[in-house]
Amino acid sequence: MKPSKRTILWIIPFIILGIFVYFYGPKKDITENEYIQYIKQVSLVENSNLSAEQTLGNFCKNGKWVYFQTQKRLHVVEFKGECPVDNVVQPINLQFVVEEDRSSYEVGVLLLNHVQQTPEERTKYIEQVYND
Repeated sequence: MKPSKRTILWIIPFIILGIFVYFYGPKKDITENEYIQYIKQVSLVENSNLSAEQTLGNFCKNGKWVYFQTQKRLHVVEFKGECPVDNVVQPINLQFVVEEDRSSYEVGVLLLNHVQQTPEERTKYIEQVYND
């Protein structure tokens, strides 16, 4: 039996949807690459010998480093963990935007308990992490 035009017209949208899910759907987290290694080795404050990995690893529980690339082709490394904030353990996300050649970085967004912090609050928090 030959498929009708109506059947074919129902199949085409599903094929298109499948293609979009394949290319734009959720991806596995990248937890090891050269951008993550670069950020782990840098110090987030001046005049400190402690790396970001040492400091955040000692201060926070369940820490995880994740890399992703934005649609604008920016390389972002994000630290996710559970860290004490005002004597209460809260989830944090701290992002770093890394240059393609890994020569420098900018501290990006800081989310405390899923709420974005101001640049001043972000700087204060990073200094607190290094002082504790």
